[in-house]
Amino acid sequence: MAIPIITIDGPSGTGKGTLAARLARLLGWHMLDSGALYRVVGYVARHRQVALDQADQLSDIARSLALEFRLACDSVQILVNDEDVTEKIRSEIAGSDASEVAAIPAVREALLVYQRECLRPPGLVADGRDMGTVVFTTAALKIFLTASPEVRAQRRYKQLKQKGIDVNLARLSEDIAARDRRDEQRTVSPLRPASDAIILDTTALNIASVEEAVKVLAQEHGWL
Repeated sequence: MAIPIITIDGPSGTGKGTLAARLARLLGWHMLDSGALYRVVGYVARHRQVALDQADQLSDIARSLALEFRLACDSVQILVNDEDVTEKIRSEIAGSDASEVAAIPAVREALLVYQRECLRPPGLVADGRDMGTVVFTTAALKIFLTASPEVRAQRRYKQLKQKGIDVNLARLSEDIAARDRRDEQRTVSPLRPASDAIILDTTALNIASVEEAVKVLAQEHGWL
């Protein structure tokens, strides 16, 4: 039998990561945070002083990743060569680097292999920007989360403040808008909902409400 897949796509700040982690724990499935892959490539590149326009070196990094995802409550812990890089790759710089790295076809091609190898029984919840449109096009359930840019910026601002990180809301809003433009306008795998995706606007919803809506969909597929 085919291994069941739920894809959760959308821009940053819509709640994809939290929703994916909660669903994976609820269902007892594996989880793929594809955005973390690009963040890790960018993080490793900076650590090795590799410029973000060096496609060959970046694709080499992507092909050699020794990465592990561990579910932890409502989030996922990310280890690279047994080093916990979860917090290091969640900075705004890492997010911007990830967006640049994700626009490089050779990097996307290298990571595509890794992502598809994450599909293992009993099932997979895949969170990203092109999970339903490119990586897992035959997924039985595809979700696309969206929210207003203002709300997404406010959410990210609150997250960073809670972590004790000094951040400017106006600058953060500009960075998110710039990242959206890069993701939506790139020639390879642009950010957009799959034609058969269910679109959920989370602007006025909390994560519990979003989770309940998706749980109903999972029940309809017989997974709960």
